[in-house]
Amino acid sequence: MEKKGNRLLAIFCTMFKIGLFTFGGGWSIIAQMQNEFVDKRKWMTEDQIIDYMSLAKSFPGIMIINMSVFSGYAMAGAAGAAVAAVGLSLPALLAIAVVTYFYGALRDNVYVAKVLSGVRSVVIPIILSACVRMWPTALKGKSAVVLLTVSFLVCTFTNFSKLLVIVIALAIGLLVWRGRINDDLS
Repeated sequence: MEKKGNRLLAIFCTMFKIGLFTFGGGWSIIAQMQNEFVDKRKWMTEDQIIDYMSLAKSFPGIMIINMSVFSGYAMAGAAGAAVAAVGLSLPALLAIAVVTYFYGALRDNVYVAKVLSGVRSVVIPIILSACVRMWPTALKGKSAVVLLTVSFLVCTFTNFSKLLVIVIALAIGLLVWRGRINDDLS
């Protein structure tokens, strides 16, 4: 049986690595978390990733830190939540400290601008890849597909409040769960 200290160290090291080498913000980090904790280690399920992702986006604060806390808690309790959050955020804090210190020299560096442009160009494929992999688990029933489509269109082409979209989706989800909306796949 695995010792809790070993699991905590593994969570910290994995989250540190994810925080250090994953670019593109929360969504691309989730793809890496899924790979590490669902596919490789089997410490979480895809359903948990999707549930925690939904919760993390709904809570105040930085979505990916919320996600790391939920995930860490699922894998190792309160200590796991703390270790995951620190492990994920520490590389960014160190990088910000270094960049802040050297900001004047880096601000106008053409090579730094080109490197960042290259990194930005791979962010969207990483995010889309995570979406495609989670699609079968996240979308169960016709109402979920309709809700995804309508939410995507509203969020993309209007200035409608994203928070209100989430609240409406929550209400629809509750209605489907309570059986008040028919969600047959036939």
